Amino acid sequence: MTFNDRRHAGVLLAKELDAYRGHPQTLVLALPRGGVVVGLELSLALHLPLDVFITRKIGLPESPEYAIGAISETGSIYLNPEAAGYLKDSRDDLDGLIAAQRQEIARRQAFYRHGRPLPSLLNQTVIVVDDGIATGSTFFASIEAIRKLSPHRVVGAIPLSPMSTAEKVRAMVDECVILATPEPFGAVGEFYGDFEQVDDEEVVHCLQQAEEAYHEGPHSLGSGSVRIRAHHHTES
Repeated sequence: MTFNDRRHAGVLLAKELDAYRGHPQTLVLALPRGGVVVGLELSLALHLPLDVFITRKIGLPESPEYAIGAISETGSIYLNPEAAGYLKDSRDDLDGLIAAQRQEIARRQAFYRHGRPLPSLLNQTVIVVDDGIATGSTFFASIEAIRKLSPHRVVGAIPLSPMSTAEKVRAMVDECVILATPEPFGAVGEFYGDFEQVDDEEVVHCLQQAEEAYHEGPHSLGSGSVRIRAHHHTES
């Protein structure tokens, strides 16, 4: 399966999650940046509030794309078991990497929420969405952190994932919708026609659009009615 873009993936996910349309005490938590564009479509189609859950990958200094773990905005740290050898020998390096990601998380919290705290997840149904996962470190860290905030139910919503990662995700959540598990699996972007980088301004724009639509009522905007502005900035 190939998606036209993140919006298309969100529309397809929303169809699979239609049972949650207008469901009380339910919200969509999207992982920025790319997951927020997908999450916007869920928010619009299901008439649910949208917020972000900020988690940052911890990458190897010499190979930043390889995730040795991730840290969430609540301080929860997930370490990839496959990186055990590196973690054993490089604790000081790991502490520095974690500190750097904490700084970036604080910056994003201020930019995305303007000082507003993460909403309470107590007894809530939380739909956690991203635009796709590979190793899953960021998603796993997010789920572990969200679980500690005592939600009633955690639902994973992911356009695509390798089969092995999908199995791990399903074991961590109460319900999971994964649209495709292609093999062989290279990079997430290979399965999108348009996988343009998403910048901070676009994240804020998505959040504002979702908030306006939610407060205006379930019939004010349908899925796909909001066009996301195109940006060409490189994601960091």
